Amino acid sequence: MAQFFAIHPQNPQPRLLRQAATILREGGIIVYPTDSCYALGCQIGNKDAMSRIRVIRQVDEHHHFTLVCRDLAEIAIYAKVDNSQFRLLKANTPGSYTFILQASKEVPRRLQHPKRHTIGLRVPDHPVAHALLAELNEPILSSTLILPSDELPLTDAEDIRHRLEHQVELILAANSCGIEMTTVIDLTTDAPALIRQGKGSLKPFGLSS
Repeated sequence: MAQFFAIHPQNPQPRLLRQAATILREGGIIVYPTDSCYALGCQIGNKDAMSRIRVIRQVDEHHHFTLVCRDLAEIAIYAKVDNSQFRLLKANTPGSYTFILQASKEVPRRLQHPKRHTIGLRVPDHPVAHALLAELNEPILSSTLILPSDELPLTDAEDIRHRLEHQVELILAANSCGIEMTTVIDLTTDAPALIRQGKGSLKPFGLSS
């Protein structure tokens, strides 16, 4: 049975954040709010928890997870970032974007694209997510909370509780996060390339839908 924490969306309670970080470190799966949608998250090095998220989402080993990071400095640990990429990241983080970058040696091979050796990373603009990342002191391995029978991500905390209370260890319930996923931008090409249009504006990258 999942624990259910009603957490303040703007000023999250430190006690609840500490408990959430402990659950992640102990191998648990959590549901937590971001600036785009609710997400499923686990510790970056936990293979079993990652496999459980795949089961919840009913996705195979080709599904790519995202490393949700605290800031640009943390992104630079897990990705190879050149000067032009750094400028784009600095101007657009935190925000509702996922960036595809070349993975560094800190990223387990199983999390990388098998041929391109890339990884998706993002810095969310949400007080709860940011405070949780600061408490955990490492990225959260994440996937959008959209269930296989649904067309849109789950956004109502009580609905999430009803449907996932036996499959996750914790639900961090804040306000509705909306149903629009992140915009995915590939920064490994000569110019930024749109992979998926979502909540983040394309204007900073000179792209159109």
